[in-house]
Amino acid sequence: MRLYNKHLAVIMGLTAVVAGIAATLPLQPKYKNLKVLPKDITQFELTQVMDGFERGLGVECYYCHKQDKDSGEYDYANEEKGEKEIARKMMRMTMDINKKYFHYGKDKKVPATVTCYTCHNGKSMPEIETDIRLKKN
Repeated sequence: MRLYNKHLAVIMGLTAVVAGIAATLPLQPKYKNLKVLPKDITQFELTQVMDGFERGLGVECYYCHKQDKDSGEYDYANEEKGEKEIARKMMRMTMDINKKYFHYGKDKKVPATVTCYTCHNGKSMPEIETDIRLKKN
């Protein structure tokens, strides 16, 4: 019986420690300065969005985010780089196009949507075809 009580006491003690540690950890990071993305975006969702930018534009984090030269850490909330505001405008534009023309939203998901890659094709600056002739209908 004594051995059982000791085991029970150890298990209860470890449970209390784990519960205490879990209570101090944030359930989800609080991101600063989100202006287009939802404030309650999960880390997984945010990573997917940023990975989409990397693939679509062929860039890395430093393209939009200020990086400390000494530590290499990113200051994601910093607004010094104008590319962040351009990215926000492009996000709004693609969201509007997808909503208007592809009826893309939480309720209706369709496979055809406009993304960064649609125009950029993995390049930070999209190549513009200057010899496009539009026909009048």
